[in-house]
Amino acid sequence: MAKRDFLTVTDLSAQELTDLLDLAAKLKRDHHAGRLEPVLAGKVLGLVFHKPSLRTRVSFESGMARLGGYALYLSNQEIGMGTREAVKDIGRVLSRYLDVIMIRTFSHAWAEELAEHATVPVINGLTDTYHPCQILADLQTVRENFSTVEGKHIVFLGDGNNVARSWMNAARRLPFRFTLACPEGYEPEPEFLQAVQAEAGDRVRVVHDPAEAVSGADVLYTDVWASMGQEDEAEERRKRFVPYRMDQKLVDRAGPEAIVLHCLPAHRGEEITDEVLDGPHSRVIDQAENRMHAQNALLVRLVAEPWR
Repeated sequence: MAKRDFLTVTDLSAQELTDLLDLAAKLKRDHHAGRLEPVLAGKVLGLVFHKPSLRTRVSFESGMARLGGYALYLSNQEIGMGTREAVKDIGRVLSRYLDVIMIRTFSHAWAEELAEHATVPVINGLTDTYHPCQILADLQTVRENFSTVEGKHIVFLGDGNNVARSWMNAARRLPFRFTLACPEGYEPEPEFLQAVQAEAGDRVRVVHDPAEAVSGADVLYTDVWASMGQEDEAEERRKRFVPYRMDQKLVDRAGPEAIVLHCLPAHRGEEITDEVLDGPHSRVIDQAENRMHAQNALLVRLVAEPWR
């Protein structure tokens, strides 16, 4: 059977994505009941990091340990990807040592090239273009609160970044509504939006009025205004994004059962207020926990029990 990679949400079919979320829910129940089975015993995950992360590293390492496997952390000082050593050589060599590779990097092209030459599955732990593992955890969190994502309205306040793009990709597979509310000039690329809307239609839209966007929403989502690599834009972004700050006034415009999500780390007082992040609508810590369970399901499906 050919190996599978997970570089974007659309690498999975709608049925595979639903299956993965069902498995993530089961693994979470098993974890809390103390009955997780070591289905990845003897398996090794390589973690290639060009960008630091609390959740990505700890969720993958602890997940592998709980499933009986081992995770090996590799910084760019050891690898020198694209400088000290060619990406294709790294992919070929790591495939002889490892059973699966996760890469968290800047350029999505590097993740694609690594996957092209690796003979083991490659997982995108984050690139500047997509953050698919985060969306798995987010979808799991939405399902925990509403039993389903079908028909729900997710509103993302802020930049049309890798998280927003990945939510749009998820809408190409699952029947929910997604609205990005952002300042003009911060939308995803027109070609990407056209591809998304060709499949998702008017369930995906981009608006510039945050108050209109959040009206009656089921899920309110935000992220930092300037990501790693955008430090030189941070001051300008702060000025442009102030109207998109998730505060209690915006939350009050959403549905009464609405939940608040943030992929963390949060710049408290910038894109989200303390009152909202720590408030009764917040599911941010549940969401962070679900990174491990959703990724555990992904590892199981890529390595131990592949899709048929």
